[in-house]
Amino acid sequence: MDTPIPASSTPVWFDRPRPEQRPAATGRASYDVVVVGAGIAGLLTGLLLARGGRSVAVLEARRVGDGTTGHTTGKVSLLQGTKLSRVVRTNPLGVARQYVEASREGQAWLRHYCAEHGVDHRSGHATTYATTRLGELRARAELAAARSCGLDVTWTRETELPYDVHGAVRIEDQVQLHALDLLSSLVSSLEAEGGTLFESSRVLGVDRSGDRVAVRTEQAEIDADRVVLASGQPILDRGAFFARLKPQRSYAAALSSPWVPEGMHLSSDQQTRSLRSVATADGEELLMVGGSGHVTGRSDPPRRLASLLSWAVETFPGSEVRHVWSAQDQSPVSGLPYVGPLLPGDHRIQVATGFDKWGLTAAPAAALAITADLLGGSVPSWARALRSWTPREALAAGRAALFNGEVGVQMACGHAARPFRGDDAPLCTHLGGVLSWNATEESWDCPLHGSRFGADGAVLEGPATRPLH
Repeated sequence: MDTPIPASSTPVWFDRPRPEQRPAATGRASYDVVVVGAGIAGLLTGLLLARGGRSVAVLEARRVGDGTTGHTTGKVSLLQGTKLSRVVRTNPLGVARQYVEASREGQAWLRHYCAEHGVDHRSGHATTYATTRLGELRARAELAAARSCGLDVTWTRETELPYDVHGAVRIEDQVQLHALDLLSSLVSSLEAEGGTLFESSRVLGVDRSGDRVAVRTEQAEIDADRVVLASGQPILDRGAFFARLKPQRSYAAALSSPWVPEGMHLSSDQQTRSLRSVATADGEELLMVGGSGHVTGRSDPPRRLASLLSWAVETFPGSEVRHVWSAQDQSPVSGLPYVGPLLPGDHRIQVATGFDKWGLTAAPAAALAITADLLGGSVPSWARALRSWTPREALAAGRAALFNGEVGVQMACGHAARPFRGDDAPLCTHLGGVLSWNATEESWDCPLHGSRFGADGAVLEGPATRPLH
């Protein structure tokens, strides 16, 4: 079925004005801390550090909202699809419990912040549901993992969904929010505490210089005592995080529909489907659907998006597509985020990445952990689950080898086929992967580590920092 895509293919959040554009960083400057990336992780880290009395600059390569946080589905849930059952397969149970506690702390912090600052949010139940036998097996595994990690979940065969399910895991009192409302509020809070935000300030390099760190952009050189990389995929190859993360693109749409859910729902089937409601600026309730994810640069985006939209209009008769968009997330080999030093033992450059589509719970926890470390406070015990370097990475060595084996195959096959391609595909400026054209978003996407470039060659997402030639 052919489903027309709206001419305005932007997130539903953008029906409200963005924060007024901030200037680019220029010349020379000095701060206690420079934070790279103005998504929820970067803005929250900057805000907490500014509250702690540090001078802070947050550098955003494009505009606030252009990254993952501005393209999220806005779910702040402790029940995260089938994530926990995957986490317990590659980590000790105690570590999985610490991850749940970190997510609980992140959710509680964000809930309190939204209530205190008038950020558009609401509470409701969440489910991981199954429509197939395989999906039911996965959902029951998630039920067991969630219970073993201390979550108050139940099993039910009754849901509000307008189609049959084999069963669902259910948890009460979770949160969904408006992404742009959150980002706008965080910008205001950061600046009210004395922090500075620079937009259109892509970081090209970060170098140690004695006891200080030099941060270079196209127009500025900034001296700092500490640097936090909160840019999704870290832009520095030191630490080789590009080899420990798999970049994932997924799609979302908002539709006018006769049916909208009260809760948040995510399927455990082979083809995942995400559902929630969202209110527009004029108060209309829309149905939000998400899914059809794939590794960046390794699939057919138009086909993936068409599959999601066709499913939506067929499943919910009378629906009309209003907005479509996509997002990029980083899936870690261990199943858990990487938060802490970029290199073992060196706390001058910190990283926060690998949130695996659940950054609205994990990113606040990451910001709390990094801030405690940089301010010399007591780092919470649950932060052990988020460490960037830990011996338990050995448990995920097999998955890491598979990740990088796939990268090697993509590199070899891309270069072997390049002479026979008619589009003269350019090479990624990160590690030379052959880029694939994304016709849906009009971008060149790298199948190795997820760098993306506009049709004009400008960098859209890292780890690449240099534009195409």
